[in-house]
Amino acid sequence: MHPAPSLILFTVLSGTGFGLLVWLGIGLRAPTGIAAFVLFGLGYALTGAGLIAAAFHLGHPERALLAFTQWRSSWLSREAVLAAATLAIMAPHAASSTFAATPLPFFGWLGAALALATILATAMIYAQIRAVPRWHHWSTPPVFLLAALAGGALLAAQTGLALALLLALALAMVAHWVFGDRQFAASGSTTGSATGLGGPGRVRLLEPPHSGRNYLLREMVHVVGRKHARKLRLLALGLGALVPAAVLLLPASHATIILACGLHLAGLLAQRWLFFAEAEHVVGLYYARA
Repeated sequence: MHPAPSLILFTVLSGTGFGLLVWLGIGLRAPTGIAAFVLFGLGYALTGAGLIAAAFHLGHPERALLAFTQWRSSWLSREAVLAAATLAIMAPHAASSTFAATPLPFFGWLGAALALATILATAMIYAQIRAVPRWHHWSTPPVFLLAALAGGALLAAQTGLALALLLALALAMVAHWVFGDRQFAASGSTTGSATGLGGPGRVRLLEPPHSGRNYLLREMVHVVGRKHARKLRLLALGLGALVPAAVLLLPASHATIILACGLHLAGLLAQRWLFFAEAEHVVGLYYARA
């Protein structure tokens, strides 16, 4: 699928922001005063920036409020509702920690649970799409959850926890790629099944359905060279997980935390670009692009 910058920024920024709010909510780090203002402000800024980027991906951003109305059937709508609920419920905990130096654990834990549910809802937007076999697999949610929690732990300066989560994220990335590479073939989708003409024999494309590009080709079909995909996977795995983990083994300091955060976010941007670019939508079978 087309790796839209808005979706990449949305999933990376909002995921990291909600991951930070999870740890702040459960009190793994319980800042007060200026420290609380900075950390909670960072969590809200990242989530807000991600959600704004997501709104720009809509064909009609002015209709973004309609996303809240379909929560019974849509994971995107559930994500919107959960995100708004998280930011609202976490606000008393953040405000009391900042201005009264008194955390409110009830609001913190409830907000953390909602933040975790929001990250899961984001993952399920993609994992529930049967038309993209690479995503429609159990390995998709762990990548989103571990990336968000690892990034949040880094921002909260919880180096030991961040190290364990980064190593788990590395395993989740590899599992997602290994299983994902097999999913399209395992789904059984072919040009014959797509056209309903596979009974008599093998079906091949004689001519394209139309002469020009259209919305489906622009948004649903994106081809990544195998050589480039390998390089990007190594980049995502290295910068997103392994190199930041190695940095955390150095003597702890503000510089090492900042460096690890920067490397992790850079690697995560590469991983998310590849997440969308490698997603083979079954509609590509009509264009011999699968």
